[in-house]
Amino acid sequence: MDFSSGPALVGIAIVSYLIGSIASAVLVARLFHLPDPRQAGSGNPGATNVLRLGGKKAALLTLLGDLGKGLLPVLILRALNAPEVALAVAALAAFVGHIFPVFFGFKGGKGVATAAGALLALNPLIGLITVGTWLASAFITRYSSLSAILAAVVAASSALYLAPPATMVAVSLMAMMLIYRHHRNIRRLINGEEPKIGKKSDSGNQPETPT
Repeated sequence: MDFSSGPALVGIAIVSYLIGSIASAVLVARLFHLPDPRQAGSGNPGATNVLRLGGKKAALLTLLGDLGKGLLPVLILRALNAPEVALAVAALAAFVGHIFPVFFGFKGGKGVATAAGALLALNPLIGLITVGTWLASAFITRYSSLSAILAAVVAASSALYLAPPATMVAVSLMAMMLIYRHHRNIRRLINGEEPKIGKKSDSGNQPETPT
């Protein structure tokens, strides 16, 4: 099969988008009989909000689900010896599916975990650099949102030097969308209102790790 043909790439994009549209946080919340994470806590369907609502086990399942959505489409195509452009399309489509899920009213998370999974499958070196940047920044600054933004910048910068054109474009687009999805966090960071990891905000909510 020619995975680089136009129809094949469209099909890959659709299937990957649908996989990305499976909202792990919502499904885990239903499994554990928790409040809908889109309506409770921070309102973000991500692992940290599920942690707040249902504990570590539910949050871990959510995180693994979000990572898996980015990993799975790319790894399947890689096993089928698909070209780089097909892998890049799958990674980007899965990420878009997470932040704009068709199954859940196009209201999804901010894409950090899904992007990490996609990057680890698409280009392991860039993926490890990106995840390492997030971990280091989170440890030093204790701001999960700032860590995600810095990781996105590092991912896009690394792709300029370490990835072929198709991957570079996909990673750059994911980075730009991820940063845009954090625009409220950026405003709070500038105003000194963004809560740190492990600290409660003035409203009593834990800081949101946008996955």
